[in-house]
Amino acid sequence: MLKKIDMHVHCIEERGIPKQSGHFYPTVKELRVIYDKIGVEKGVLLPPGTCPEFTTERLSPREAKAIADNYNDTIGWWFCGIDPRFGNNNEETNFSHYLNYYKSLGAKGVSEQIANIYLDDPRMLNLFKHCEMCNMSVTLHFGKMGNDYGVVDDLHLPRLEKVLKMFPKLKVIGHSVRFWSELDASVTEETSNTYPSGKVTKEGRVAELMRKYDNLYCDLSSLSGYRAMVRDPEYTYKFMEEFADRIFYATDIHDPENIDHEMLNLSDFLDKAVENGKISFSTYKKICRGNALKLLGEEDE
Repeated sequence: MLKKIDMHVHCIEERGIPKQSGHFYPTVKELRVIYDKIGVEKGVLLPPGTCPEFTTERLSPREAKAIADNYNDTIGWWFCGIDPRFGNNNEETNFSHYLNYYKSLGAKGVSEQIANIYLDDPRMLNLFKHCEMCNMSVTLHFGKMGNDYGVVDDLHLPRLEKVLKMFPKLKVIGHSVRFWSELDASVTEETSNTYPSGKVTKEGRVAELMRKYDNLYCDLSSLSGYRAMVRDPEYTYKFMEEFADRIFYATDIHDPENIDHEMLNLSDFLDKAVENGKISFSTYKKICRGNALKLLGEEDE
């Protein structure tokens, strides 16, 4: 089976302050142990602590670059952490000032957006404008307004569609429970922050938006991505085939104890899907590593 590229991982060089839960982000060496268990070649570092929300450990772009430089056998690439409230905390901030600098240092995209503001807040739209101008992809974590982390949208993702339409050349990578719960149109406000199970009874907004906007991508990270894929395999095999060019294998590892986490079964799920002829080898290769390497500007072997 193919060695995979992880498009969404969190780690640090050495253990620092614990999270309020008492847990820690994994060190790079701890991450390597997990990667060897699940067949991952290397990952893309999304630095913890980009925004004040849900922050314990903070990892600066300088530190993210150093990890990629010093541990390239485990962390092959890094995204820069940008908060839409940087600069003047308004819609006039020149984010190209930051983006072009970090891009010159090797940043390959903009890290997971977790600022708890609406997706079409003028500050977010300004950040997206500059990301598009600088050809930097951006990963989105969706949350609810208040006492949460993640950008905010309404049920069925109307604000996401607005962004995709406004910035057609911006590569937007969807992630998190509130994104993947929209795989089925029957999702409600009550179930949008859960892990829906069972058959996809009516195709939801994720497929609809991906079909309509070729700048929408998605990563399969975390429990949300894994459970979205296994809830109705016959549907998701077709989903993977149709959108094979815009789906990324990813983990969202954020704790050394994740080594036994259910979400890491995604690697085996994909391996078995191709072994059993449920998806083509071409689709399997694109999802496992080809799409990531293309976005990162690398050539696959």
